Amino acid sequence: MHEPSPDLLKAIGFKIISALLFAAMSALVRQLGDTVPVGQVVFFRSACAIPPVLLIYAFRGELMSAVRTSRALGHLGRGTVSVCGMFSNFAALARLPLADATAIQFGSPLITVALAAIILKERVRIFRWTAVAVGFVGVIVMLIPNFDASRYTAAGVGATAAIGSILAVIAAFCNAGAVIQTRRLTQTETTSSIVVYFSLSCAIVGALTLPFAWHTPSREELMALIATGILGGVAHIFLTESYRHATASVIAPFDYTSLIWALLLGYWFFGELPSTLVYAGAAIVAGAGLAVLWRERRLGISRAPEEEGPRRPEI
Repeated sequence: MHEPSPDLLKAIGFKIISALLFAAMSALVRQLGDTVPVGQVVFFRSACAIPPVLLIYAFRGELMSAVRTSRALGHLGRGTVSVCGMFSNFAALARLPLADATAIQFGSPLITVALAAIILKERVRIFRWTAVAVGFVGVIVMLIPNFDASRYTAAGVGATAAIGSILAVIAAFCNAGAVIQTRRLTQTETTSSIVVYFSLSCAIVGALTLPFAWHTPSREELMALIATGILGGVAHIFLTESYRHATASVIAPFDYTSLIWALLLGYWFFGELPSTLVYAGAAIVAGAGLAVLWRERRLGISRAPEEEGPRRPEI
């Protein structure tokens, strides 16, 4: 029996670290959601992510490739979809338990399969269409508790959860759309430029909202806002590094560890525990997603390294 190679172990380690950092960032967004406007969170998340990303690329001597582009309109299109996804995801995090919002996002790679068949004209056989259908059933199972009419109260508790669920589904669709656009961009653009222009686009749109919705943060809130950007930027670096050492189909399943981190962080910081239906739905979606990854690996389908896998929202 062969032991895993050092590169494979490094890739898996980097992937798990990136999942943990993204989960920690989401926990901070969840904490800030009650007081800080979504646009303000998006601005800090994106703007504060740019410096660490540029620093690491400068250290590698890749700074010019991170800012050079021949497809500005392509980046604009991806940025537009990503901005919608980030706003929707952060708004969902403000309304849903951390684990619930994370679990719903796992429907994104299944949506990507469907969009790839429709937009990119990729050949999708019956096995993967079946997995996509099963995965959507899992998403519906997770959504059932949040659309239970008996939970609606005068305080709008049920309505808040229902709105959060809709926003989480929108974010999953936007993330899938961003993946499709990324596959197009990777034909000519570097991964570093895609990451930089993604953060820049979200920062600009977030900044445009500040005159209309601004909350003067306390010292603790300001530190949390800055931390969201640093965590997100460093997480992207670890994510990119993981794909330098192994193929996407090998390490993408480890992104499901983000649900474990979300469960732990949600319980520790907010006392949140998902319902049985959320556990069941998440298991169905995860199983369908892993089946798609297994099938794609068998078929040798190439995926864009930055966006592959059952993760997450561009956040």
